[in-house]
Amino acid sequence: MIHTLGALGGMMVAPHHLAAQAGRDVLRDGGNAVEAMVAAAAAIAVVYPHMNALGGDGFWLIHEPSQAPVAIDACGPAVARADRAFYAGHDHIPSRGPLAALTVAGTIGGWARALEVARGWSPRALPLSRLLADARRHARDGVAVTTSQSALTRQKLEGLRSAPGFAEAFLVDGVPPEPGDLLRQPALARTLEILAERGLDEFYRGDLAREMAAELEAMGSPVRASDLAAYHARLVEPLAVRLGDCSVYNLPPPTQGLAALMILGLFERLGVQQGEGHAHVHGLVEATKQAFRVRDRIVTDPGRLPQDPRHFLQPATLDELAARIDPARALPWPEPAAPGDTIWMGAIDRDGRAVSFIQSVYWEFGSGVVLRGSGVTWQNRGISFSLDPAALNALEPGRHPFHTLNPSLALFDDGRVMPYGTMGGEGQPQTQAAVFTRYARFGQSLQQAVSAPRWLLGRTWGDVSTSLKLENRFDPALVQSLRDAGHVVELLDEAWSDTMGHAGALVRHPNGLIQGAADPRSDGAVAAV
Repeated sequence: MIHTLGALGGMMVAPHHLAAQAGRDVLRDGGNAVEAMVAAAAAIAVVYPHMNALGGDGFWLIHEPSQAPVAIDACGPAVARADRAFYAGHDHIPSRGPLAALTVAGTIGGWARALEVARGWSPRALPLSRLLADARRHARDGVAVTTSQSALTRQKLEGLRSAPGFAEAFLVDGVPPEPGDLLRQPALARTLEILAERGLDEFYRGDLAREMAAELEAMGSPVRASDLAAYHARLVEPLAVRLGDCSVYNLPPPTQGLAALMILGLFERLGVQQGEGHAHVHGLVEATKQAFRVRDRIVTDPGRLPQDPRHFLQPATLDELAARIDPARALPWPEPAAPGDTIWMGAIDRDGRAVSFIQSVYWEFGSGVVLRGSGVTWQNRGISFSLDPAALNALEPGRHPFHTLNPSLALFDDGRVMPYGTMGGEGQPQTQAAVFTRYARFGQSLQQAVSAPRWLLGRTWGDVSTSLKLENRFDPALVQSLRDAGHVVELLDEAWSDTMGHAGALVRHPNGLIQGAADPRSDGAVAAV
């Protein structure tokens, strides 16, 4: 995939082609960007189950022309019974199984809140049954298992096979499926049909909610019906950083959106004039280190932040931190990193409304728990809590866990609108910075910016090292210059590595042209009207 695609009537990008097509078809039927995104989000929860599910969390950035972007935090908190006493005898929260399912699943609440925002645009709305139709069909009739789902099931099977419901849902005769095997999810199809008939509130306050909670309780999870009933996604004010020719927006804590914006603000101050060379890659890596140090010190539940994150996006603060970056030497980097498996999707409709959206169950397949009655896979986002009461992200009922999720959206002074993002845990802010700078600073086409070789400081997809990983398409001279500067470089075997995440981006120009790029590392596509 080397050419940037363009259209005028609306565009959708997703890391699975069936999700992109589901959103595109809603745009074709007259739906807006939010409605298209709900359709795509439902579809991808079916067709990419190792990355996301109805039992996960989500975050939205929504832009209407001439209006400031709005953000939706659809992160579920730790439930009422999830306290340190519940985990007595454990030195950490188990990463798989019922004890890992300790937070409310917020993503469907986010869909509902986004549709409320969209209703303010026009009294005419597509019915929920239409938005969920493709997802229901794929769950009922089946989809082809992707290479990444097959590989990750095999890679992570030891921790997943004993999770309740997992084997029945995602194994074939007790073994991981092969690429191209047919995956049917009849229980999930029935759940989507129930939601289409009764409304999204059914997931939290209806019979479906009570049935899911009863099954979770029976298997040993602390989640109860009262926790689901109390949940509502929140409208929040996005964070923003001002760059020379644009403003870039992202989500506030508990996400790492602060880090994504700081990287761009710091890099802007380095005065790098040319892309793809040592100054570009080294500068972004060193900006990442400064941003991650701030992130790890202050990002936690919004109700207990030690400092205002907006302080670190002020010009004076960014100037001070940028001055610490040595253009010739790498800062030692022993800090641990956070894994995560996620999807990012973008949509722009005919009227210029844009959505940047991200949805996740945290680790691949989340907790591994698949509710037999509903087919819903439950996330394990709560394992990012610590059982140490002195920790920044200490476990307490009602607290929101730290989130790697962070969708981005840039508004350029010349009228361009750019939703962009990626999956990839610790790599999300880094890949966002690579894509943005390549397109917005160094003149690459949108598809070039997404396809070009990428790097990652730290780990993702279960890797435990904290080296600077590079795809093997980089110029050997650049690789050597990074090593000479003190970076601990690990050259990956792959030219197009899943380790680098699945990115995507859209840009709407003032004349109505919409351009899009999907990641060749994914199973995704750009789909346009």
